Amino acid sequence: SPFGNGFSPPGTCISGIRLEIRKWTQASEQLIAGFDPTSLCYSLVERGNAAIVTDFRQDGDGLTRMLLLDRGLTPARTGALSQRLIDIETYRTLAMLGLPLALTLSGRARRIEDRLAQTTLEMKVAGTRDSQTLLADLTELAAELEADAASSLYRFGASRAYDGIVGERLDALEEEAVPGYDTWRGFLQRRVAPAMRTCRSVEERQENLSRKLTRATTLLRTWVDVEVEKQNRDLLASMNTRARLQLRLQQTVEGLSVAAVSYYVVGLVGYVAKGASIFGHAFAPEIITAASVPVAILLVWWGVRRVRRMHSEPGKPPGE
Repeated sequence: SPFGNGFSPPGTCISGIRLEIRKWTQASEQLIAGFDPTSLCYSLVERGNAAIVTDFRQDGDGLTRMLLLDRGLTPARTGALSQRLIDIETYRTLAMLGLPLALTLSGRARRIEDRLAQTTLEMKVAGTRDSQTLLADLTELAAELEADAASSLYRFGASRAYDGIVGERLDALEEEAVPGYDTWRGFLQRRVAPAMRTCRSVEERQENLSRKLTRATTLLRTWVDVEVEKQNRDLLASMNTRARLQLRLQQTVEGLSVAAVSYYVVGLVGYVAKGASIFGHAFAPEIITAASVPVAILLVWWGVRRVRRMHSEPGKPPGE
């Protein structure tokens, strides 16, 4: 640690910078040779009154080395320029924290895409399609995707914000290119911009996958609803058939009931006629019994019909 072995950091070290501010002399220019030439960035700023140099690599202490060559800057301008350089490195590092997460989620998104493609192919085969199983698979994929999107929402949003801060700080530098060297903006454009595009690409893939899963789930639910409606239709048809059979059985029972009750009524009339013959009536009991048969049948039939109507239409008065 550059702060000594006894130093206990308060948290995880995100970025460390060693910024050297020197007067611009021939001797200080020799310090540029100590940077890695493969990633050396060298630009003029402050209308040529200063130069900024870095290679964006960490030294043995884990610090990114920066060199500020001063040629007539005021202390206030020097401080403002130093703050911009520190912000660029700090927020560049913070913006790049989204890249490992994006690479991890990219593989998981690819797996969800493959499973979604396989599920939609199974949905096309109507003969072997198991709607309940497919719906469970789509629900599981949607839940997994939403969990990944929720876990990456903050990090990707923060990466965009930090990348925007880096762009603002680079704009404020107003760099002037030194022939033969990269500018800070050019270097970061090649290194940071692809990482940010990767994060945005993963976000867009998640959004597209979410829409596709929603459409597939809606389509499958529609098929499930249609199948349920068909089952309900078949059930209602079966219930109608049973109701017709029950109605026929009820009509048959009613006919038998009319005959049985009429038989008992006629029998009672016959007993009454035989008992009344002792008083010397002019008609024989057999004639009275025979005459009561049609009357009893009509009365019993009318009574059964009336009772049935009263039970089938409880809202209407008995006379209707």
